[in-house]
Amino acid sequence: MSNAVSGVGTQFRRWNSATGAWANMAEVKSINGPSMSRGTTDTTNLDTTGGYKTFMGAFRDPGAVSLTMNFTRDTYEQMKDDFEDADAQNYEIVLPDDETTTLEFEGLVTELPLSVPTDGAITADVTIKISGAVTLDSGSGPSAGA
Repeated sequence: MSNAVSGVGTQFRRWNSATGAWANMAEVKSINGPSMSRGTTDTTNLDTTGGYKTFMGAFRDPGAVSLTMNFTRDTYEQMKDDFEDADAQNYEIVLPDDETTTLEFEGLVTELPLSVPTDGAITADVTIKISGAVTLDSGSGPSAGA
């Protein structure tokens, strides 16, 4: 028996400080990320045995989240406003699993290309650079920074 979870029903949301609630971003087709990585510091020295280098953990990079969205004026305008803002915004990915897993983070919109094909829907591919830690939780509430 598989414990796999379908992506259908996943939500991408933005914290709206004016209303004090999460607002769903419309027409999201796919979400990639967070693409977290971790640096390492080489601790190899002349006393190291076994012929292998040794390392310790260094800074973590929370990475980025990229979204492909069908173009809607409201969603594109919100992402453009976030792109123009120098302050990080609060975002959340809500997974459709039994625990309603959330990944909450602050981030800056760094890319907002629009794609207008000759045949098909207009899309926006948004990249959000995450600033700080990603919080993994169950249920949904405001991010720590919200």
